[in-house]
Amino acid sequence: MGNHVALATDTTSLPIDHDMPLLLEACRAAGVRAEICSWEDPDIDWGSFDAVLLRSPWSYVEQLPRFLRWCEHVTAVTHLLNPLPVVRWNLDKSYLGDLDAAGVPVVPSSFVAPGAEPADALRAFLERHPASAEFVVKPTVGAYSRDVQRYSRAQEPEAVRHIAKLLRQGCDALIQPYLDAVDRDGETDLIYFDGAYSHAIRKRALLLPDGTVDVPTQDARTARDAAQDERAVASAALRAVVARLELERPLLYGRVDLIRDGDGRPVLLELEVCEPSLSMPFAEGSATRFARALAARLEDITRDRKNG
Repeated sequence: MGNHVALATDTTSLPIDHDMPLLLEACRAAGVRAEICSWEDPDIDWGSFDAVLLRSPWSYVEQLPRFLRWCEHVTAVTHLLNPLPVVRWNLDKSYLGDLDAAGVPVVPSSFVAPGAEPADALRAFLERHPASAEFVVKPTVGAYSRDVQRYSRAQEPEAVRHIAKLLRQGCDALIQPYLDAVDRDGETDLIYFDGAYSHAIRKRALLLPDGTVDVPTQDARTARDAAQDERAVASAALRAVVARLELERPLLYGRVDLIRDGDGRPVLLELEVCEPSLSMPFAEGSATRFARALAARLEDITRDRKNG
């Protein structure tokens, strides 16, 4: 069995990857020979691994073209998990439009492309959502809540400047209503391995009324058991990805971030299927479940190689 796997990270991200120690130990127990590797290391022979598992290569945010070239190279010499089409699709939040079209309930999202007039775009959004007292502006490509801000309607001029700044940087902007249920109930992040629900956490609201962002450290998270309606939405979202990208197998891993709308229904805020934190320290046995799913996927890869 080919069981040599690179766990891709980088030197700045590894210290804050709280899943990695648990996953490394679980891989050993599952018979998977796992090795922590920096995706930025030019001396690594990625073709020597049976697969490369994206775990915490979070420095990609500052160098996206280089990261995508690296993903393309890895795909050419071995197996990338999750695979390249998933990475390309998931790195831009325009995927929310695909999920909405597939019938997955998502937070209403308006996209503003470079060349658009920011004030007109925001005014049109506010007219479509007259009941929304607050809204959020964010880039469609990004991480760590960078350049994400919460605004009231009275702050329309500031929001227009924010959108204009993103467009000048060559980014598309995303505008969404701020659903205030998150202030009371928090966000539910559901983690799936090989298409099956593993565990969930509660994440407290991170966008504060004064416009600042609370850094999502470990103390922002607590264990939570996802409700059945949340699991139904999360499962539908992951199935929609498989159908949209015409994948032969379920995604090896995925995290579905949900909040509740004004009617109490779960709606998708983000879908993280490229390099998500999986909150393993909050769920006993989760690292073992992931390592076993990885071992099974490696067996599939080995079988396909022999048959192919």
